Amino acid sequence: MTRGRELELMHRAMGFATLALVTLAPLLIVVAAADPLGRGGFATWLADGMGLTGRSARVLTEIFSPPRKVVGTTSVWGGIALAVFGVALGGSVQNGYERVWRLPPGPWHRVWRQALWLAVLTAFLYQEVRTRTLLFGPERITLSTAAGVLFFWWGQRFLLGGQVRWRDLLPGAIATMVGLVGLRIFSYYVFTPLIVDNAVSYGTVGVVLVVESWLIGVGFVVYGGALFGHWLLTHHGFLRHFGHRHPHEERERAGVK
Repeated sequence: MTRGRELELMHRAMGFATLALVTLAPLLIVVAAADPLGRGGFATWLADGMGLTGRSARVLTEIFSPPRKVVGTTSVWGGIALAVFGVALGGSVQNGYERVWRLPPGPWHRVWRQALWLAVLTAFLYQEVRTRTLLFGPERITLSTAAGVLFFWWGQRFLLGGQVRWRDLLPGAIATMVGLVGLRIFSYYVFTPLIVDNAVSYGTVGVVLVVESWLIGVGFVVYGGALFGHWLLTHHGFLRHFGHRHPHEERERAGVK
């Protein structure tokens, strides 16, 4: 609880949701519009990730599915804006991971890591959309879970510049995926009827507010999963039983010497 307050977990989750809405939504909409296979892009992924079915999924798809002309009408400045906000999202996640592991902020020239992380995130979400209609049941659950754990495992290691060992990051990646599965179940029972009600009562704005609330939950899980993995490792893992120190503790010890 104390580490969560130090990390400002809810504040970071809200920032993640805002940046995700202004970054991932338009980015994946553009990717979807350019996709010759027409898999549905952001709306399809969003409906699947939130566990929406039936009318609620159709309402969401009608709002977030763009016409094909969106690619032709996307200006250079629009693309630059997407890149800037996307890098800001990657920077926010990187800073959160650094706070979890008590590492100093990375230098400015590591911005390429944030950009590459965003590109891999987009590819990860795209393959989730592609496999939605190709695989079903246990096969898709296994693939999605494995891909998610690998992405969050690699993402922590990559954004932290390799300062934390692979095996130390695995608990956080697993915890993140467990949290996302739990969020999907919660969303199925809570957000599915809420989207329909909000669409009737408030129109598009009501649906966007529900999506934003879900994205806050995603941000909470992303940072909270890494934090839980760190706590688990510190209290029940190698860091405790075998005397390993955090990277910042090693630097402090070296500084004393």
